Amino acid sequence: MPKLDLSAAPVKTGSIYPAPYAEMMAGRSSRRLGDLAGLTQFGVNIVTLEPGAVASLRHWHLNEDEFALVLEGELILVEDAGEEAMRPGDCAAWKAGVANGHRFVNRSDAPARFLVVGSKAETEVATYSDVDMQIHIAGGKARFTYQDGSDWAGPREIAPKGESK
Repeated sequence: MPKLDLSAAPVKTGSIYPAPYAEMMAGRSSRRLGDLAGLTQFGVNIVTLEPGAVASLRHWHLNEDEFALVLEGELILVEDAGEEAMRPGDCAAWKAGVANGHRFVNRSDAPARFLVVGSKAETEVATYSDVDMQIHIAGGKARFTYQDGSDWAGPREIAPKGESK
């Protein structure tokens, strides 16, 4: 395949999250390099976060591995174990099935960019660590549920670990 023209890559803004979480993704965009190349087995994106923006809700994947490399700016990686500053050249990876909710936050006053690569499993479940929500993907369609599997009908509180709701 010839060299990719990054400016030709589709750009996605916002999120497929339901309200009110979709609105929290303002200032996030991703350049879909894998789509540009016609890749089907894994996704490759360059995500840009404007100052104050977040990449996602904190989440972890049941069936998909994920890898991120900071390209520009400074980001804060937020995981179950805490927070860590990430600068150009720093990378992180998350193995499928390991319940370590993670996300990037841009707390700086300049845009930041990171490369993210993830496998594209035929079926996937991502669990959101700080809200009672999961996304189930099958057949190219997404369905949101609560963490107990019941149909999602709007935000509800999540019980702290070790407690039940």
